[in-house]
Amino acid sequence: MFENLSERLETALKNLKGEGKITEINVASTLKEVQRTLMSADVSHSVAKSFVKTVKEKALGQNVLNSVKPRELMIKIVYDELVTLMGGDKAPLNLSGNPTVILMSGLQGSGKTTFSGKLAKYLAEHNKRRPLLVACDVYRPAAIEQLKVVGSQIDVPVYSEDGSKDVVAIAKNGIAYAKANHFDTVIIDTAGRLAVDEEMMAEIENVKNAVNPQETLFVVDSMTGQDAVNTAQAFNERLDFDGVILTKLDGDTRGGAAITIKAVVHKPIKFVGVGEKMMDIQEFNPEGMASRILGQGDINELITRVTNVYDEAEAKKLEEKIRRNKFDFDDFRNQISQIKKMGNLKQIASMIPGIGKAIKDIEIPDNAFKGIEAIIDSMTPYERQHPEVINVSRRQRISKGSGTTIQEVNKLLKQFEDTRKMMRAATGMNKAKMMAQMAQMKKMQGRMR
Repeated sequence: MFENLSERLETALKNLKGEGKITEINVASTLKEVQRTLMSADVSHSVAKSFVKTVKEKALGQNVLNSVKPRELMIKIVYDELVTLMGGDKAPLNLSGNPTVILMSGLQGSGKTTFSGKLAKYLAEHNKRRPLLVACDVYRPAAIEQLKVVGSQIDVPVYSEDGSKDVVAIAKNGIAYAKANHFDTVIIDTAGRLAVDEEMMAEIENVKNAVNPQETLFVVDSMTGQDAVNTAQAFNERLDFDGVILTKLDGDTRGGAAITIKAVVHKPIKFVGVGEKMMDIQEFNPEGMASRILGQGDINELITRVTNVYDEAEAKKLEEKIRRNKFDFDDFRNQISQIKKMGNLKQIASMIPGIGKAIKDIEIPDNAFKGIEAIIDSMTPYERQHPEVINVSRRQRISKGSGTTIQEVNKLLKQFEDTRKMMRAATGMNKAKMMAQMAQMKKMQGRMR
């Protein structure tokens, strides 16, 4: 995401490369291009103009004028202002109440129903909540059935009342059902419309007044750009919602909604949707997003994803096996499963500083490991645990069983052996060295702060 915006901002800031110091002249030409870039990304003219004015005032400060690295300092100033523009800090959900009630609102087609499921899964896994989905979209054909399908995918029950059109009663009854059955979180999926209209607004206002939710969230498709901001304003005037959810941030979005919406509506972005799978949800982090916009990756999000699938006890067992040179294909297969749990491979790679631009035109399919998994699955349990016994005849059998070529089997065996040697060498590093490496990774992003 934001590839075009990142490239244009990088080009604009390159104007300062090689300059001895920042001056009125070179900062003016640079920021003129920055303003054009923001507006091309669908940031409103007023917000882009105000942003550039603030950056210019800071860039012409005495400390920056005397700097011998004006480009680096300008990047830092732009980064800091992007963070401020998008809200500064993370905005956590209010999970008080017994149960916590979360009311979802938005236009039809914004991804509200799917995101209700993503949020339920996220809260169950990250906050140890026991969520219940409540189906209050009684107009759109198959909307209730869609929510039930989503609920079955994430193992979260759905409360619905077939045939009823009284959404206020359904919402209140759903909360009563949650209390009786010890659910601590209720997520109410409401009806959307193709446009803002009085009937829809009156209905969702009535639901909000009746259930008094801890969180009212507005879900909007980020690909609609400035229209997303305008729609958010209209909803906020009637609902006074607590936060924004941006969906489809993995698509061909220009970034304007993410950059602008907090400044215009004065409500924080709380979560973003970054894919079609139920796991493709992230807390919105202005620091990480600003870093990505400037093409610097997002180490914090990468660390978060690794931590989410990291099992300390299993890691210790694995480390011991590596140290004794007992790392085998069962372990290798398990590591692939852990990587897949982290999400889309291209997204993960783009979080590493400097990698996003390099892979922007490279397709990394979700089934990138399919061939490797097929080869491993075609091995016998003994072969997986003792790779050294895999001779020519065994390789031919594995090739036929996995539907791959003998060359692919040979390639995997060599890669596995190289990986095993590398991992064994890595276990020789002491903890201090490992911490130093992690600190260095953090430092790469810390220059932006």
